[in-house]
Amino acid sequence: MQHDRGFRLRRLAPFAAGGLALLVCVTALPATVDAAAAVPAPLADMTRIVAVVNGDVITNVDVSNRTRLFALSTGLPMSPDILDRLKPQILRQLIDERLRMQEVQRRKIVVPDKNIAEAIRQIEQRNGMAPGSLPPKLASDGVSLRTLIDQIRTQLGWTQVLRQQLADRSQVTNAEVAEQQRLLGQLNGKPEYRVGEIFIPVEDPSGQADAERFAETVISELRKGAAFALVAAEFSQTQTALQGGEVGWVQPNQLDPGVANLVEQMPIGAISNPVPVPGGYSIVTVQAKRDIGHDMGTVLSMRQTFLPFSSPLNPQAPTNQQRQMLNKARSISASVHSCQQMEDEAKADHSARPADPGEVRLDSVNPPAFRQLLGTLPLEKASEPLVATDGIAVVMVCSRDQKNLATVSDTEMRQDMLSQRVELASRQLMAELRRKATIEIRRPNGA
Repeated sequence: MQHDRGFRLRRLAPFAAGGLALLVCVTALPATVDAAAAVPAPLADMTRIVAVVNGDVITNVDVSNRTRLFALSTGLPMSPDILDRLKPQILRQLIDERLRMQEVQRRKIVVPDKNIAEAIRQIEQRNGMAPGSLPPKLASDGVSLRTLIDQIRTQLGWTQVLRQQLADRSQVTNAEVAEQQRLLGQLNGKPEYRVGEIFIPVEDPSGQADAERFAETVISELRKGAAFALVAAEFSQTQTALQGGEVGWVQPNQLDPGVANLVEQMPIGAISNPVPVPGGYSIVTVQAKRDIGHDMGTVLSMRQTFLPFSSPLNPQAPTNQQRQMLNKARSISASVHSCQQMEDEAKADHSARPADPGEVRLDSVNPPAFRQLLGTLPLEKASEPLVATDGIAVVMVCSRDQKNLATVSDTEMRQDMLSQRVELASRQLMAELRRKATIEIRRPNGA
């Protein structure tokens, strides 16, 4: 679509983690940030205790802040009805996080403050945001920065807890990898599925109705177009949340029987209804299907430079900074003639997205117009500027190869096996912490 002043609005495919994916390594911020994140006095006056976890208090302000953060980062509408539907399950998530943080503190695990600044920078970079723009963005949407800090501090600390918990089991031996490769070879030609999952825990029957209500709300928004990976990253209570709910390629016998039966029937891209599984409910999506050992596809290597806007683009009234970025992008398109030059340009411009997004499977790129561009752009020829609301990209395809994508390298196999161990350790430890905990949930007006 053409717009005034030479701007062409074209949505880019999310090579880096897209959206406001906030689950990143953050622990504590300097005192100046703490002050900015403090709850305003009028809110503090309305604070009500909604739960007590081993003596630690959770207030209605904590729940409200986390609910708004969840809605903001996943793109869900912030209507009062949606927020109210989220709150009961968000409270249960906060209770689990208190249990995790208490375990982190019991083990005296500390994360250096420097990780926080780096994590904030990474969040801004992945979202094409100017440095330092995330805190005011959260504030403008009514979300306390402290909410984000607490969430990420817990996640990072929990990762270290699991590393300690696994100890020697965190090393997958060559013999174990070889055995798994042998077993996989015996399944050659059998179907397997690339699955995404959002897991909603139910610790006791009293939480079942809230979990079902939450699942129905999330499924409704997912089917309207909310990004599955972002919802999973913000809410799924498994370690796959760190990868946006990405379970990866699995065979039916690796899934819960109820999930496996559904996955075998689902079309690609569909969102399931809540599936009862041990410990709660799963919402699953099938991202792709193939036969083990057979999956030919076109794979690209590419380079890109991304020039962020300091404010969202209004195509009818671009700012001076946006015009400058467009002129710069046009210059890059005209002057860069090799992938090495494009990489050098991205480094020189401190590109807000990685110069090398990694290996890209062509048929997985969206939207279709961008897929067609990558499929037809001559090798080592810079594209025209690709304009989105948050910035401008110039891309270059370095190679196109046909590959059998069904092969699993030893490195990938080792990572999959370690992920399974981490997930099992996390579930077992959380079950133990819940069993030992004293948890009091306080309903309004004694309800």
